[in-house]
Amino acid sequence: MKMEEMKVPKGLIRIVLDILKPHEPNLPDFATYLSEIGGVEGVNVTLMEIDKETENIKVTMQGTDLDFEEISKTIEQYGGSIHSIDEVVAGRTMVEEVTTPQD
Repeated sequence: MKMEEMKVPKGLIRIVLDILKPHEPNLPDFATYLSEIGGVEGVNVTLMEIDKETENIKVTMQGTDLDFEEISKTIEQYGGSIHSIDEVVAGRTMVEEVTTPQD
């Protein structure tokens, strides 16, 4: 299933994405562009890997009622592509994962 076909309900308060992007825009500018999306209260960008032409980054976005479609469009507008959605939190509060005996 393509990312465009995924329907994500409203109410997202955190999303963690694995993104591949060109070197430009630089990371501070890219984070700033993402932070200007409606409902976004904070953006954390971590460089995971770099090569001659691209950067693989982990982006954590937190806010109220994050709009996945708008986030995706903004990432694509600045030359990035989403490789995976690594974490999603929805609702009114953060629920932290707990360790279980099976872990």
